[in-house]
Amino acid sequence: MKLDRYDLKILSILSRDGRITKSRLAEAINLSVSPCWERVRRLEKAGIIEGYCARINASALVRRTPVWVQIELKAHNAESFQRFESLVHATDAVTECVAVGGGVDYLIKVESETIDAYQRLIDDWLTSDVGIERYFTYIVTKTVKAPREGVDIDELANGAL
Repeated sequence: MKLDRYDLKILSILSRDGRITKSRLAEAINLSVSPCWERVRRLEKAGIIEGYCARINASALVRRTPVWVQIELKAHNAESFQRFESLVHATDAVTECVAVGGGVDYLIKVESETIDAYQRLIDDWLTSDVGIERYFTYIVTKTVKAPREGVDIDELANGAL
């Protein structure tokens, strides 16, 4: 799908403010409401806009301890990867997971109530049949840069146009 400057502006604005009104969005990109909203619906239908959500400050609700973990599996086949990824999806404390190359198989972010709760989770995983060979734990002491909010329109324009 070819995106023009109006589409990119829409994405940039909606990524920062998903609750913006139709009229304010149209005004911000200098289009009338109907064509603007048709573009939004087209971007949604194309799967470029996947949804809208509220950003929740979880630490305001309950104290969580973030831990990053490197995971290496015993076996490197589709079944082993699928079994581990199913476990990750079923574990609410895992808030991020990426498969990586370069010596380890996965990096996961676990947010638990305490370090003890994290260790109990890992102990359960190690005694299960998920097939973890080894793991390395990194306790977060400070967040230096959080995931960015919004979409950089210049970055999009360079890659999308």
